[in-house]
Order: sequence, then C-alpha cells, then structure tokens
Amino acid sequence: MDIGVYIVLGIFFLILLYAVIIYNNLVSLKHGVSKAWSNIDVLLKQRFDELPKLVEVCRQYMSYEQDTLEKVMRARSQVANAQQNQDMQALGQAEGVLRLGLGHLFALAEAYPELKADQTFTHLQSRISGLENAISDRREYYNESVNRNNVRIEQFPDVIIARLFGFGPFDLLEFSAEELQDVNIRALFG
Repeated sequence: MDIGVYIVLGIFFLILLYAVIIYNNLVSLKHGVSKAWSNIDVLLKQRFDELPKLVEVCRQYMSYEQDTLEKVMRARSQVANAQQNQDMQALGQAEGVLRLGLGHLFALAEAYPELKADQTFTHLQSRISGLENAISDRREYYNESVNRNNVRIEQFPDVIIARLFGFGPFDLLEFSAEELQDVNIRALFG
C-alpha cells in the first residue's frame, strides 16, 4: 500500500476519534443538566411536603389571614404542575409567586406572638427557609450547567455533532422580577 493511503486513513481515524470525544463531552453535559435538575427536584418535593404543615399551623392562629394562606397553597400547586412538566418558564413564574406569598406569610406572622412562639411554626419556618436557600444554590448550579451545555452545542465543531445526534438546548430556570422585590410590610399591616 501507498503511504498516501496510510495518511488518509490516519486522518480519517483522527477525525473519527475527535468526533467521538465531542459526542462524549456533549453526553456528559446533557447528563450534568439532568443531574442539576434532579437536585432541584428533590428540594422542591421536600418543600412541597412541608408547606401544608406550615399553612395548617398558621391557620390555627391566623383566622383573619385566610387569603394569604390560600395564595400560598395555590402557588404551591402551580409550582408542582410546572415541576412535573419540567416547564422552566412556568416554574420560574410560579416560584416567584410562591416566594412572594411565603414572604407575606412570614411577615404577617410577626403580628401573631403566639404563632411566633409555637415550636412547630419556628421549626417549619426554619426548615422552609433552609430549603429556599438550598433551592437558590441549586438553581445557580442548574443554570450554570444549562449555560455550559447551550454554549457547547453552538460552538464549532461541536455544533455539527450536536445537530447530527439531536442534542438540544435547555431552558434556564429564571424567577420572576416580583421575587426580587422586598415585601411591603406597610401594605400588609396598613
């Protein structure tokens, strides 16, 4: 055989090897996004289970605040639906509403000294606050994983392999602007 054939076969082998490396990296990124989502999913389910307990404890003390309690439970349902459908845009909006409702609930609890003194309430409040912080941390990790995936599938030569094998982008998990606002305490008690 001619040396030219070996060179062509060598180049073909190197290109094939490079394509396999790209493919494996894309698979790794895709599974990284799935893992990051699973971490958020676990925390959302834990919070989902804790919220009815918190609302029930509050209901015993806050007889005049039923509207706030119902808003929290409606928002909880919206989060669960978006979570189940893995709809990041709807989840972000529902999370914003839920976090705003929880902020209102915790602010209103300040007006009920008996409620604030209740050990079950303080435990649940602490537990939910801890879950909220963990969700925020995991959301940051999820969004970083999504960003790495989305950048790689648009870069050359990865874009060729990504399109050839159907690797697609993922949506970022962004919360609504309402979540970033402070709770208006005067409006709650005014």
